Amino acid sequence: MTIQSSHWSAAVATTTDGTSGRNTPLRVDAQRNLEHVLRAAREVFGELGYGAPMEDVARRARVGVGTVYRRFPSKDVLVRRIAEEETARLTEQARTALGQEDEPWSALSRFLRTSVASGAGRLLPPQVLRVGVDVEAEELRERVPARVPQQRQPVGAGGQLHELRLVEQRPTAVQERDDAGAAALLDVVGRLVERARSAGELRADVTVADVLLVIATAAPSLPDAAQQAAASSRLLDILLEGLRSRPAR
Repeated sequence: MTIQSSHWSAAVATTTDGTSGRNTPLRVDAQRNLEHVLRAAREVFGELGYGAPMEDVARRARVGVGTVYRRFPSKDVLVRRIAEEETARLTEQARTALGQEDEPWSALSRFLRTSVASGAGRLLPPQVLRVGVDVEAEELRERVPARVPQQRQPVGAGGQLHELRLVEQRPTAVQERDDAGAAALLDVVGRLVERARSAGELRADVTVADVLLVIATAAPSLPDAAQQAAASSRLLDILLEGLRSRPAR
């Protein structure tokens, strides 16, 4: 049976597990459903956090929960997809501010205003928001590879247990991609912070973690869009004022 090309979408969607790297063409209706699910997931997770159930996403997308699970076999896969997209969007916003604003403070404040206005702060992945927390422990984990106990072996000759060994836990391809996306964001935001700090316009104690926290904090979820925009703008004005350096008295 011949399938007419008009029934297929020109768009191409990446496989949902994020590991194979293959692309699969979708029918028009399937592509539309995928777009509805992704839009609904951004809204639901932005309002309720990543703990919101898949049923809420399906309800907002006006599709059956089975449709959501056909594209995203687990909630973790959907969460990773949304977090990955939002991390990439923030990274691009930071690069734009860095490249188009000559003044360090203007570049940093532009990035913050753009990011808060887009609502991306509500969808920042946890590993990005953890940056700067317990730095010594993080640095230790970077120097010492993560290790997990290997399963005990059966009792050997003489009734003695074989020695319990530690084996290195290797990151998965998905984890490596998540880490690469987070690293790219932290790198470019770090440059914005360093420029503003070197120019004497940013408080010396402000870190990349503080800037990302501002993005997450200044993007409240309110039922009225106009009220939300006004609240975000006002809150960001206050937070930006707190970030600026003050002349010594």
